[in-house]
Amino acid sequence: MITKEDFKYVCEKSIDMIEEAGILLTDQDKKNITAADFGLSRIKAEGVQILTLFDTDRMAAKILVLLPHQTEPEHWHPPVGDDRGKEEVIRGIWGDLTFYIPGADTMQVGFIPEGKEACYTMRNEVIINPGEQLVLPPGTKHWFQAGARGAVMYSFSTKVTDLMDEFTDPDIVRETKIEGY
Repeated sequence: MITKEDFKYVCEKSIDMIEEAGILLTDQDKKNITAADFGLSRIKAEGVQILTLFDTDRMAAKILVLLPHQTEPEHWHPPVGDDRGKEEVIRGIWGDLTFYIPGADTMQVGFIPEGKEACYTMRNEVIINPGEQLVLPPGTKHWFQAGARGAVMYSFSTKVTDLMDEFTDPDIVRETKIEGY
């Protein structure tokens, strides 16, 4: 559970970062931004802010924001029914963004959140600069982290099935609960 104050802070900071990246937002966009703490109650350390631009039956686009040194936990998009799982393209917009995917351990820039070594198993480091992109096929285990400035990125994908995502951390709960709501 996160406090209303923390939820408001991370959302407002994310709006500022999106606008600093040069993306124009409508008043409705600003109302639609949300945050996920994955039930860990450490939103500024492990979490992500999300602005869904559109989500149809076949495709979706989002803006994802990580505050400085914020980490989105390790997860993957499994098959759901007849769908083989969400395919996702991440495109860097602004800031310092590092992804971790299957492959050799090349980790040098990022860090594992304290006490979570068993929950962050992917160590193949891919730095995503603004304008660069990474394709994540369905079922690819991954996590990502911002550097000192934070990071703003696009997420383009096939049908969103995020509530079905699987996580390495057994303590993760997909629904964010905000104090007083």
